[in-house]
Amino acid sequence: MSLKTVGVLGGMGPAATIDFMSKLLKATKAKEEQDNLRLLVDCNPHVPDRNHLIAGGPTPGPVLAAMAGGLERSGADFVVMACNTAHGYESEIRAALSVPFVSLIAETAATLKARHGGIKRVGLLAASGCLEARLYQDAFAKDGVETLTLDPLDQSRFMTAIYDIKRGEVSQASRAQMRALADVLIGAGAEAVVAGCTEVPLVLAWADIAKPLLDTTDILVERTLAYARDGEPLPA
Repeated sequence: MSLKTVGVLGGMGPAATIDFMSKLLKATKAKEEQDNLRLLVDCNPHVPDRNHLIAGGPTPGPVLAAMAGGLERSGADFVVMACNTAHGYESEIRAALSVPFVSLIAETAATLKARHGGIKRVGLLAASGCLEARLYQDAFAKDGVETLTLDPLDQSRFMTAIYDIKRGEVSQASRAQMRALADVLIGAGAEAVVAGCTEVPLVLAWADIAKPLLDTTDILVERTLAYARDGEPLPA
């Protein structure tokens, strides 16, 4: 079976995109160089900040749509995006494509249902833009799952940590802060925690918390391989 070419919308931020690519390379377990996937990557850190739109900043939609169209013209058979919050502009991305777009939000919700079907309350570590767009809350609610989020003060701490990570701050202090925020959600009753921002897995691993961690980067890696290499039908 021939391998499909994957278009990657990235750069939001660059370290998270590199983390996705590195994990994809490792998960492929290639015996030969040619067993790896062909990736067409637009790592564009100049996409307008997805969290500043509410404050009157420029919309990322047209930039993301242009990037997606460029990946298709370059030969991508389908497109993925290594950023959760930017899925708030999914409709504009899809409108620019005639090839499938794989939604990280939909894939995470499907993974939660398939592997943790008994869970009814999840904690969500996600950027403010993602929360305000209700990307995960609405997706999980379709399966009867309640989403717990941080209170405004802890959400502010979370956003500070995310921007620190984007600047390359992945110290033990950053790791401790993210674990503490995950523990807040677990203390509030979360039966699992969703790393709903691709910066989170840079400082938080499944072994760091007492409940299951759904790492959205890992989910995107798994589903990218399934569609590009293993022959699973792409979503419509």
